[in-house]
Amino acid sequence: MSVENTPPACLQGAFVRIHHLNCGSLRKIPPLGEELPAGAVNRERAVACHCLLIETDSDGLILVDTGLGTADLQHPDRSLGADWVAYAQPELNPEESALRQVVRLGYAPQDVRHIVLTHLHRDHTGGLPDFPHAQVHVHPDEYRAVTDPTAAHHRHSLERFVPAHRAHNPLLTPATMADRTEWFGFPGVMRPQGLACELLLVPLPGHSAGHSGVAVRDGHGRWLLHAGDAYMYHGELEHTPPLSHPVLDPVQQGAQTDITARDATRDRLRSLRRNHADEITVFSAHDPWELAYFTASSS
Repeated sequence: MSVENTPPACLQGAFVRIHHLNCGSLRKIPPLGEELPAGAVNRERAVACHCLLIETDSDGLILVDTGLGTADLQHPDRSLGADWVAYAQPELNPEESALRQVVRLGYAPQDVRHIVLTHLHRDHTGGLPDFPHAQVHVHPDEYRAVTDPTAAHHRHSLERFVPAHRAHNPLLTPATMADRTEWFGFPGVMRPQGLACELLLVPLPGHSAGHSGVAVRDGHGRWLLHAGDAYMYHGELEHTPPLSHPVLDPVQQGAQTDITARDATRDRLRSLRRNHADEITVFSAHDPWELAYFTASSS
């Protein structure tokens, strides 16, 4: 599924269009209560792997996260791990792979020149082997966690950055400090190396060693913040007290590297959404009702 925002917008090097892609439907979950985003339908939905495909004049195509790749969908137990597959229950629809969706939009896989990842977990990195030529940008702490055996969380990180997704030696590139050191009060903002467009990595610690959100401006000049797995259900930001989803809680609890930092990140995102609702739209990687919001907005 592809949902797009138009018209062109960017401060440096034009974004031509931003597509919202679901690159992997997972197990279905029910909504909790009535706390649904405006325009979404109140019914059970498949957990999504919400990615962005950004068309640019200056940098070719940019993918933000990659969801499940073609090999994952063909050989899920071998690629993703049988235990993960048993819990996540992926639909295994090859048409949902980023590769197939890029081609349906009229592009060649080689047109994807850059991939920006929120973090290096299997449901975000599955498409890397489908774009082996692309430069893959991550936060320096995430890079260090999978390349330096002495780094904190090295073993934990490599267990989740599964061998099938890194066997082709992806072109991992640590981001560098941005010209702006803060973004709406979030410190330590980074920029992917070699990109002309204004696209930022915003540290959102707790879920992984170098977990980050990806901030871009949409076709109307409004900021989008892809928050990755900093939270997994919209109730965590919209409900008081935060309302997480019992099906997604074990995923968060099993993956997070620092629960205190993760809770602090969630609370900062709650404040960001509350105080800057007119400037920023925040969404996570897996909430299907948030993805439905973009579908409804596009329609």
